Amino acid sequence: MIETGILNRDIASELAKLGHTDKFLIADAGFAIPNEKKVIDISLAENKPTTIDILREIVKHFSTEKIIYSNLTHQVSPSKEKMFLSFFGEDVEIETVSQEYLRNELIKEIKFVIRTGDFTAYSNIVLVSSGGPRWFIEKSQQVQRST
Repeated sequence: MIETGILNRDIASELAKLGHTDKFLIADAGFAIPNEKKVIDISLAENKPTTIDILREIVKHFSTEKIIYSNLTHQVSPSKEKMFLSFFGEDVEIETVSQEYLRNELIKEIKFVIRTGDFTAYSNIVLVSSGGPRWFIEKSQQVQRST
């Protein structure tokens, strides 16, 4: 029996399926998720758990190269934006998009959604998978061959 790491079997399974540049969404309780999307619904009650609760555990075990969230997060819930950013270093790219683009276009690229009980408006964050620090790079620059 697994007793450490991400214990939720559905979350662990879906994360294990992701490759470099794949995307998943940690969504608040109100995000409209298309019926055809894989959803892991862990909402229990109002604000239980929050997107921050989930993000706090995910980042311990998942390499992220980029985060994407709505520009409305910045405008409406700036403290949530600040918390999102606190989990990532300068090496992680940050992109903000319109809520409409997130809901109607970006969702098409999402592999799965973790739905939380978060009742903070626009508390949705997309994580883009990275190769992470464990990958060995023999040479950082290409060597040109002489003819």
